Parts: sequence; C-alpha cells; structure tokens
Amino acid sequence: MFGRSRPEKAIAISKPSSPGSPLETVLGPTCVIRGVLQGDGMIRVEGIFEGSMEISGNLIIGENARVRAEVRATNISVAGMLIGKIYATGRVEILSTGKVWGEIQAGSLVIDEGGYFRGQSLMPGAEPEFPMLEPPRAEHPEQEERVIDLRTREDTRDT
Repeated sequence: MFGRSRPEKAIAISKPSSPGSPLETVLGPTCVIRGVLQGDGMIRVEGIFEGSMEISGNLIIGENARVRAEVRATNISVAGMLIGKIYATGRVEILSTGKVWGEIQAGSLVIDEGGYFRGQSLMPGAEPEFPMLEPPRAEHPEQEERVIDLRTREDTRDT
C-alpha cells in the first residue's frame, strides 16, 4: 500500500498479421510536414501538411487540420480544411466542419449540412445516357397531322 509502486499496465502494441495489414498513423496537432507521404492503412492528419499523399487505405483529416496537397486514397473524410486535388477510389465525405477547395474525383461524394466545397467534382465510370427532352409523341400517327394552328384559321361557322 504505502511505498509500493503500482504495477504499470502493459501497453499492447499490435503487430501486423501480414505485410499488407493496415496500420494507423496519426500526424498530431503540433506536426507541420512538407513533402510526400506514402502509406498503407489508415492515416489521420491533425496538424498541417503540404505536399502530396498516396495512401492505399483511408485518410481522415481532423477538425483542426490544414492540408494543401494532392491526395490519393481509398476513402477520405474531411473535417478540417483541404486545398488541392482529391482522388479517391471510394468515397469522399466532407463533414459539417470540413472545407474543401479544389477538384474531387471519387466514386461517391457526400457533403454534410454545413460542409463547404468549392471546385469541381467528377465521378469516373461509364457515362450514363443523358435523357433528351422531347415533346410527347401522339399515340396514333394520324393525330399528329390534325394539329390546328389557331392563328391562321378562319372561323367558318355561320353566325
């Protein structure tokens, strides 16, 4: 009780089961990094980053994060600020506190109420057929010929 030190809790560090297993990496709020960031697994940015990111996993940009970069990842969630180009094979989500200026190319784009996006977005894939707006067609072809122009018609009724 007195004089005895408490046993320290062992901190479990999980090792990847295989080389392709995702690891979580956090760039803390006091980090300022300029350059190229490449990684596997999930990466969370809470500080300032400038450069380019290539991530085979997911990217989370925290609420206080400031990113100016070209970003490539599977899924991207933005709660802070991002200026640049975003390429996501999956989903890009701009949360209510998120602000994005630039270009987004993603499988899907979600902007929460309060989220801000200024730029261009593109969803790659097969271009859906654009519906042409045409006047409705008559069910019977003879009805098309019976259109009466009221401006040139003379009143043939006896009065």
